[in-house]
Amino acid sequence: MSSSAPYYLKGSPLNVRLNSVIGWLARHGVSLAGTAELSVKGRKSGAMQRVPVNPHTHEGGQYLVSARGHSQWVRNMRAANGGELRVGRKVRTFTAVELPDAEKLPVLRTYLEKWGWEVNQYFAGVTAASTDEEIIACAGDHPVFRITVTK
Repeated sequence: MSSSAPYYLKGSPLNVRLNSVIGWLARHGVSLAGTAELSVKGRKSGAMQRVPVNPHTHEGGQYLVSARGHSQWVRNMRAANGGELRVGRKVRTFTAVELPDAEKLPVLRTYLEKWGWEVNQYFAGVTAASTDEEIIACAGDHPVFRITVTK
């Protein structure tokens, strides 16, 4: 995106409703295609904020990708440097490090291969079949965090 404001695609009321259902399911032990509920400490409120995410594994590493861009959970993650992933009673606490754009290409490509059916609409025409240059061009719009589970 060429505007000065960071890319962020706010969810429609239907998306917000679906996310709350998917988060509720994950909280109660039902993971749809691998989804989990992310809890991250709010940077202003200090309260835990919850949102469903698609944890992604690439070459043995675990990642969280923000398909919608520089969302609230991304801003909170930058401040908190970690959080929790929950599916039912299984809670994984983790630390997080944001990847620079130059390191995102292989993670974004495999993320789009796995989750493209759900997230392609947020990538402005970029898909897993796009060229390296096309994926690199959109990398700045999609924060990626490498997570390390601590317990």
